[in-house]
Amino acid sequence: MEAETTTPTPKPVHIVIFPLPLQGHVIPAVHLAIKLASKGFIITFVNTQLIHHQITKSLNQNDIDDVVVDIFAGAREAGLDIRYRTVSDGFPLSFDRVLNREQYILEGPLGVHMPAPMEELMGDLVKSADPSVSVFIADTFFSWQSSIAKKYDLVSVSFWTEPALVFSLYYHLDLLKINGHFGGASHNKDIIDYIPGVKAIKPNDLPSNLQELDVSTIMHEFIKNAFEGVKRADMILCNTVYELEFETILAIQENQPMYAIGPLFPSRFNSSLVPTSIKPESDCMEWLNSKLPNSVLYISFGSFVPCGKKEIDEIAHGLMLSKVNFLWVLRPDVMSYVKPYALPIGFEDETKDRGLIVTWTNQIKVISHYAIGGFLTHCGWNSVLESLWHGVPMLCFPLMTDQLTNRKLLVDDWRTGVNLCDEKSLTRFEVHRKSNFPSLMCRKSVTGLKENATKVKDIMKNGLVLDGSSEKNLSKFITDLKIKIANDQSNV
Repeated sequence: MEAETTTPTPKPVHIVIFPLPLQGHVIPAVHLAIKLASKGFIITFVNTQLIHHQITKSLNQNDIDDVVVDIFAGAREAGLDIRYRTVSDGFPLSFDRVLNREQYILEGPLGVHMPAPMEELMGDLVKSADPSVSVFIADTFFSWQSSIAKKYDLVSVSFWTEPALVFSLYYHLDLLKINGHFGGASHNKDIIDYIPGVKAIKPNDLPSNLQELDVSTIMHEFIKNAFEGVKRADMILCNTVYELEFETILAIQENQPMYAIGPLFPSRFNSSLVPTSIKPESDCMEWLNSKLPNSVLYISFGSFVPCGKKEIDEIAHGLMLSKVNFLWVLRPDVMSYVKPYALPIGFEDETKDRGLIVTWTNQIKVISHYAIGGFLTHCGWNSVLESLWHGVPMLCFPLMTDQLTNRKLLVDDWRTGVNLCDEKSLTRFEVHRKSNFPSLMCRKSVTGLKENATKVKDIMKNGLVLDGSSEKNLSKFITDLKIKIANDQSNV
């Protein structure tokens, strides 16, 4: 009798994920890691030592050696195989990356210092991890990702954390340049109607980096290198929903595989297995619980980008005039990384019964609260997705980069938001008028903000059901990824 032979069980695929070390990029990367781990992949998640330090410090764990604190411990307790490593960005923790921004950009994560330690870490994981690493998922802005992947025979997956529209505009820099909308001594003011899969767009709706006349800067060099690098990636993951941007996605897919798998949120919307905040959070729930449904305007301009003092002053005066309830996340460095912002005299007395100001909070919990009726936002993509997920209309006040283009999607295409500022400079009277809730939320108007926001919410939520587009795209990505790995291994 012949002995039975058994086919060895294939080892699970091991993926390394490395986000750009900014809050808005780390958050979706963490949720991507959790999602892939829940599908049976082994994940090694890599943060820079600075981001790791900031997260652990925000958790009030200052008395613990933060090198050994594992922010993914809760995920592993839930049965997910997510391992955790940190890597240097080329500077000690004591180095002030804000005050030395130019040097940090030139030499840090996007510059000359980052590839070497990351390449060393990848080499170690390829050699010693069990099972060995076979896939490298890194932020699109890392132009060196495909080179490291090629060196270690890894599948290179580019992770784009912004809308597909912004990706396509960067992706087609050559067309923008040929048509005089980028890189010339002056800019063509004509409508941009030649980008594949992109409806006509105004030049002032381009990301701010593409509106600048001086394109010889370090940042422009990084953008150019990043989007030359992404064209060498095997696959592209995008944190968007297919139905919201299908024309743009289809056009990109003519060149490379792109999978719309968003929105990337915690499985339970308002609680995550993994801490991601780089700032200590204030608990606003008791205050919000005291307010009526849809009665509070939430205001936040994100974790990083500064805003002008005049604009912040006008918003403050507008809130005094409007009498609206508000929860305002007002970072001390919202105006300047050197000089903290001071509210106008009399503001706190005037608004004490209807306003709450905090330096940081858990936005995902706040935005899901029944009391929130509108969101005055800088239009960062995570903020946009979180607000739309709950059908919350937005007052749009973009500051820089992709936020200008995100505003275009919200106001012009999806009609889920309005511009806070219609004139060249923001005034307190415009803030007063726009933040008035009967006009923003309740009254039947041309914009139909609440109705449109609800429609987009339904599209997003349908994308994440079992047979929704985002889940199907994730399944297709997994299938294609495994085929790619098998083909690569058979060709060795």
